[in-house]
Parts: sequence; structure tokens; C-alpha cells
Amino acid sequence: MTEILVHWYAGRPKTEVAASLGVDPKTVRKYLAPAEAAGFVPGGPPVPSAEWARRVREWFPELVDTTLRQVSWPQIEPHRDYIVTQLEAAVTVATIHQRLRDERGLEASVASLRRWVRANLPEESRRQQVRVLRPDDVVPGSEGQVDYGKLGMWIDPQSGRRRAVWAFVLVLACSRHMFVRPVLTMDQREWTRAHVDAFAFFDGYAGVEPAFSESRRRGWA
Repeated sequence: MTEILVHWYAGRPKTEVAASLGVDPKTVRKYLAPAEAAGFVPGGPPVPSAEWARRVREWFPELVDTTLRQVSWPQIEPHRDYIVTQLEAAVTVATIHQRLRDERGLEASVASLRRWVRANLPEESRRQQVRVLRPDDVVPGSEGQVDYGKLGMWIDPQSGRRRAVWAFVLVLACSRHMFVRPVLTMDQREWTRAHVDAFAFFDGYAGVEPAFSESRRRGWA
């Protein structure tokens, strides 16, 4: 619910929000109606996530119950230590969710994982909101920041099915030049291939061994 509000308020069309989050357009319009009635318009002043959550509880009290928690949170709890370790390594919640889904068979949604983290790991959740600035003296070619996140849903022209599209991103720490590779999966083979393509895109650099770090990309966590 909060995701719908955030995406819409950022300026995304309602149809695009629906396609990206995999919900019916009628559902999107239903959940956005109170926000529009309250005077919110896309592109307005920043609204903290906590404020959107408060508004959701006010507008849709029937949604704020324990039903989803009873279903999804027990699935997430066994992975607590893994999630904590990933958060401490500055891995985004979206990335953690994809790894849990692909590697450990987690069926809970990324929204459920975010709610679980906020409720059960408040300190780690706050740490995710901290933006780490790069030092001013980064040597050109010495460091790249790597991450990947979900771009949205796409209709496969061959199968006609909706599929999630992800993006591998490598940003050079000094120049901030960016390489982006859309992918349909991000297993170890694609992860390695994306790195190879990124180096080819930047013509490589043999003078300094690159040091890579996963960095939070705003809007993907």
C-alpha cells in the first residue's frame, strides 16, 4: 500500500505503478483516492515513509491487522541472521529479498520483508536510510559501486507472460559514470557476465585493481 503511494507521489503514472507492482489499476486508483482527496499531488514536497504509513493506517484501518504478518512473517523469521548480516554489509532490502527468493525459496513479498525489517530490526532499518558519501580523493579507476534492483514488469513478446526486469548497475566512484544492464535473472552466471560487460564498457583499467562495494540506490530499497 505504501509502495503505491510512494511510486505515484514520485510522478509515475497510475497505469505504470500498477504494472510495476503487479496490482490491478482499479486497486491503485482505490488506494490513491484518499491521497488525492487530501490534496496530495505527484511531485509535491517530500513525504517521509513513516508519514505515508500513518496515512495508510488512517485511511485504511482494515488493512492494518495481523493477517499478513501471521502468513508471511513466520516464513521470514528463520532467515533473521542472514538478513542481519546482509543489512550490516549495506545490501539493500530489495536485493536481500531477491536472494532469499532465488536461493532459499522465500515466498513472502518484498513489501512483507520491508515491514518485517522495520518492525523487528529497527536499528538495521535506520542504518539502511543512511547515505554514505564517497571520499573526495577517490583515485580514477580505483573503485566502482555495484548493485542491482527491480525496474518493473515487462510483457514477454514470445510467451505473452509478465516478467520482472532487473538491472545490474556499476557506478564509477570518481566520475559517477554509470553502466546499466537490464536482465531477467541475476544468478551467478549473469552476475559475472554483467561485471565482464561493465569492464568492457569502460574499456577496463589495468593500473589499479578495482575495489567494489554494494551501494544503496535510492528508491530500490
